[in-house]
Amino acid sequence: MSLTVILIIVCVAVAAALVAVFLVFGRSEANFKFDIGGGGPKASGGSDTSAETAMQGRLVWQSVVSGGVSAILLAKLWSMQLLSSDEYAQQAESNRTRTVSVPAPRGRILDRNGKEIVTNRSSLTVLAEADVANDDIELTLVGNLIGMPALAVRRKVEDASAGAQSLRPVAVDVSRRVVAFLGEHPTVFPGVSVAQRTQRSYPLGSLAAHVVGYTGTVTADQLSSADSSDEGAVHYSSGDTVGQAGVELQYESVLQGVAGEQTVYVDADGNVLDYSTYVEPRGGSDVVLTLDVDVQGAAEESIARVVEYQRQRDYAATGACAVAIDCTNGEVVAMASYPTYNPSIFVGGISTSDWESLQSEGAHYPLMNRAIAGQYPSGSIIKALTTLAALSYGIATASSSWYCTGWWTGFGEAYGMKCWWTSGHGEMNLVTGITYSCDVVFYEIGKGFFYDKDNPNGMQETFKKFGLGSPTGIDLPSEAAGRVPDADWKWNYWSSASDDQRAWQGGDNCNLSIGQGDLLVTCMQMVDAYAGIANRGPIYKPHVLKSVKSATGSGSVIDYSPEVIINAEEDPANFDTVDQGLSGVIYRESPTQAAHWTNLDVAVCGKTGTAEQTSVGEPVGWFMAFAPADNPRYVVGANVDSVLSGASSAMYVVRDIIGAIYGQPDDEPLDSSNVDR
Repeated sequence: MSLTVILIIVCVAVAAALVAVFLVFGRSEANFKFDIGGGGPKASGGSDTSAETAMQGRLVWQSVVSGGVSAILLAKLWSMQLLSSDEYAQQAESNRTRTVSVPAPRGRILDRNGKEIVTNRSSLTVLAEADVANDDIELTLVGNLIGMPALAVRRKVEDASAGAQSLRPVAVDVSRRVVAFLGEHPTVFPGVSVAQRTQRSYPLGSLAAHVVGYTGTVTADQLSSADSSDEGAVHYSSGDTVGQAGVELQYESVLQGVAGEQTVYVDADGNVLDYSTYVEPRGGSDVVLTLDVDVQGAAEESIARVVEYQRQRDYAATGACAVAIDCTNGEVVAMASYPTYNPSIFVGGISTSDWESLQSEGAHYPLMNRAIAGQYPSGSIIKALTTLAALSYGIATASSSWYCTGWWTGFGEAYGMKCWWTSGHGEMNLVTGITYSCDVVFYEIGKGFFYDKDNPNGMQETFKKFGLGSPTGIDLPSEAAGRVPDADWKWNYWSSASDDQRAWQGGDNCNLSIGQGDLLVTCMQMVDAYAGIANRGPIYKPHVLKSVKSATGSGSVIDYSPEVIINAEEDPANFDTVDQGLSGVIYRESPTQAAHWTNLDVAVCGKTGTAEQTSVGEPVGWFMAFAPADNPRYVVGANVDSVLSGASSAMYVVRDIIGAIYGQPDDEPLDSSNVDR
């Protein structure tokens, strides 16, 4: 309504009010009243209370009230039309428009050399309007065309998680035949269309699946956390695709782009009538990892080969993992876990049966990243740390020696313990104890700590000093902390047992000294601990992020800065003793084993390990190594579950990974007779 019309209305109202007042008060004869009966005029006044006078008073008040009401209404009309017109216009506009979110493509995930591990690809997607759910004929025709039951199509169309006005994705990656048929029969499918959208693509298949992770529809918890007021928090809408594991989850904030917006016109029922403004979505940033896909591929291929080799010899070989890091900066060059999965199974939504199989015990939990979440007894690879503990706390010296008969009775015959080499190793010292993995040497160390009143937890303190019992802090979700048991832990853990059973015994120390008992570690933790040995103290925080690329240009907006998280200081002479023992494992412990390392140009230090698992019933085999021995750069560790030994399983995996790093593959065949621990 224009200002002119408003002014006219105001003038008319004022004139009407004036006329009413004039009729009541305006004439001079108003001071006289006429006798209907025809008498002459009489002066009014005095105490006249005739009916005519009462009526006149009521008319006066009615005129006042009517004028006041008219004034209020006119004032409100003026306010609405002039002062609040913009506000009401915005409300009217919002009632007939809706904003629909347009998904943004996620950033790519690249290896350290720029090779794509995860990228995006165009996908022809069949979309349906919400009211298609009410058309049984159209639902049936769409289902027949794309090969999906009509009930399943209905469920997808009824899914309003992305917004009431959003088009509902019914099928992804449809064929050109489907697109052509829909285009040729628009009247048959009035509520169905085809659009190009992006889907996650994995050009290298399952490679590094546990590192990169997978994506899925945003969960209720993620939606709730996204509602936080944090300035840097990512905000989601129902139906958004987000990272659910691995790097996809860890670096969700940079991989997730900024959604675009499509404004649509709707009717009173919310049905889309037309389309208006459009804001392009902005893609996420590319993430560059520290992984080398060539080394990663070698690790995964080696694990699969060794697992198959073990199964051919009737070992279950239910799982395995491997980690390779650059110990000078903490970069993870390779991280593999077996069994694995292909992240593409999550694209477009995963079926219930597939999801259950990926989490099943029978399939050995393919979704678990065993390198950081798998917890195992360490077996003999712990003996390097046990040696450092003995030297540091004065339990033994480099010249200490013991005699191994294959049976040890340090706490009495009734508490005798066997060495893994039951025929006995003979005369042993710390160096040969590491090289030949003689249990008796380490039983003696465990006994020494048990009777040391000043430092009864010296072993535990050394293990913790090298990072055991705590997460490494790697930038991946779901890392386990492991466990370093001591007297307090045992007393509290076995709270329902008798006091004698809860008390810490000498046998507990002996088991701990050889990596058995209640000790639990992850492969990542042990690789970090050996990095401390290789570096002679400093341990860098392990990480898989190398940089985040700029959305524009070729530069990066984030470059990871290496961080020393532990400095496990020891006397250099103590490290010398350990290094001699570890070198002996590679070149002197077994000729069969040495043959796999003498064909490599660089010198290596390493350690075998085989740990009994009471909960599983079969051993886990370990191997740890670092190279070059004289100036370490890489630390590599692996374990294989439910096998004979580490020397006949994990050792081959570590050799293949180091071979891939230096371009010198192992040409020696696998040999099951190599059972040294």
